[in-house]
Amino acid sequence: MSTETEPESKEQRILRMVKKVITDIAKDTHTPPGMRHPLSDSTINSMRSCLDLIVSREAELVAQGGNVSSGKPRFVDEPSGNVIVQLKGGGKSDNKKQK
Repeated sequence: MSTETEPESKEQRILRMVKKVITDIAKDTHTPPGMRHPLSDSTINSMRSCLDLIVSREAELVAQGGNVSSGKPRFVDEPSGNVIVQLKGGGKSDNKKQK
């Protein structure tokens, strides 16, 4: 798989780690429906606000060319764009004509 061409900045590492910790806390404290959540509503809303700020800052860094990737990793030889394939025939109207 490809690696980043530029090393991550300290800010990018901090954003990534804080985002990971907050989402891990959310996963670890998940409760089944009908049970009271161990975290207060205020804490949950604060976590959401933090995640919103992190995502906003990551988008700003991408716009500035900061090379922050939020997408899935790709192999070096994997095409980066969409590939359009033309298909000939095979439609329902074509099948009726052949019978």
